[in-house]
Amino acid sequence: MAYDEELPDRIRDVLGPELVNVVEKKMFGGLAFLVGGNMAVAASGKGGLLVRTDPDTSGSLVKAGSVEPMEMGSTTMNGWLRVTSATVADEDALDEWVRRGIEFAKTLPPK
Repeated sequence: MAYDEELPDRIRDVLGPELVNVVEKKMFGGLAFLVGGNMAVAASGKGGLLVRTDPDTSGSLVKAGSVEPMEMGSTTMNGWLRVTSATVADEDALDEWVRRGIEFAKTLPPK
């Protein structure tokens, strides 16, 4: 399954002027948005959004609903969340998740 072709445009709209600090890269069957070389958010090849978050708070975000931990093979990726397409269909929700990923990526050392 290919990623939703409209989702990257919607992500770019959320980023606005901040887009100049973001690099786009095709990864894992989707299109990732990187800050300082760190993936922040991606239009997932499995649909929806992948978001990088603080591992210390990702568990509480999962408990709040509409997101699940990202799994790669049989490994659960701590600090990575899969947000459903239905959840990010709403522009305010997309804005919240994109900003959460971007802000966390900014806290990481550049690669």
